[in-house]
Amino acid sequence: MRRARQDNMPSAPHGQGVPHSFMTRATLVDIGINLAHDSYDADRVQVIERARAAGVPHLIVTGSSIASTRRAIELVREHPAALRATAGVHPHHAHEFSAEQRTELQALMQAEEVCAAGECGLDYFRDFSPRMDQQRVFRAQLELAVATRRPVFLHQRDGHADFISILRDYLPRLPAAVAHCFTGTRAELDECLALGLYIGITGWINDERRGQLLQELVVSIPAELIMLETDGPYLLPRDLTPRPASRRNEPMFLPHILATVARLRGVAADTLAAQTTANVRRFFGWPATS
Repeated sequence: MRRARQDNMPSAPHGQGVPHSFMTRATLVDIGINLAHDSYDADRVQVIERARAAGVPHLIVTGSSIASTRRAIELVREHPAALRATAGVHPHHAHEFSAEQRTELQALMQAEEVCAAGECGLDYFRDFSPRMDQQRVFRAQLELAVATRRPVFLHQRDGHADFISILRDYLPRLPAAVAHCFTGTRAELDECLALGLYIGITGWINDERRGQLLQELVVSIPAELIMLETDGPYLLPRDLTPRPASRRNEPMFLPHILATVARLRGVAADTLAAQTTANVRRFFGWPATS
């Protein structure tokens, strides 16, 4: 998740339709959507409906704090066919993490609505929490993921060496791990792949300013390790046509990211969609194949 502590994200117009260019015949899963974010408060149900209409019927709601994890679980209970949740504490909130929160987080990770631990990791770009706190809380969540047998939804920005050093200690005991919103270098990608990490691709790849390196690297990700996500409300693809009136990202734009990744990898969009959905099922154990 690429974000500042405070975000002023305008909402899309209530009841906004889905442009035909954003639809796909394939079925996609958005593995990272911050649907508990208050920018969705006015039209959250419509966001879910627009996603389904666009070919994205399944969304994994990111838990990035104790409060947002609780809310993510509530949303799953309201929309059990469409949603699952992760349970975690983003490094921005590491300074808030107490022994009591650790106990609660372990219980939240074990909820039937939760399919992964995280979002957890390191963020040295913004340093909203001291780095020692970030490392402590990252280790704590990896320990909880091992204890609860949950795969891990990982965040890393400008802290790759420490991130890998910590993660390497736990990987043999974890079911799986995904580097959410990967935006790193070739060397960092190679190291992630060598450790067997799945790689999450967002609309960063559609950014002509910042996404050029990712556009080059995406072809190097093995088909069985790639997954797609919006990270909404953040990272609205910059090359959407027509350009949305709002800067808020949402899951109905995932087919646009799919089309970009498929073009760069030289494969049909439907083929990539089927592969990424199979990867999601294997990683998260959801949605069911039936």
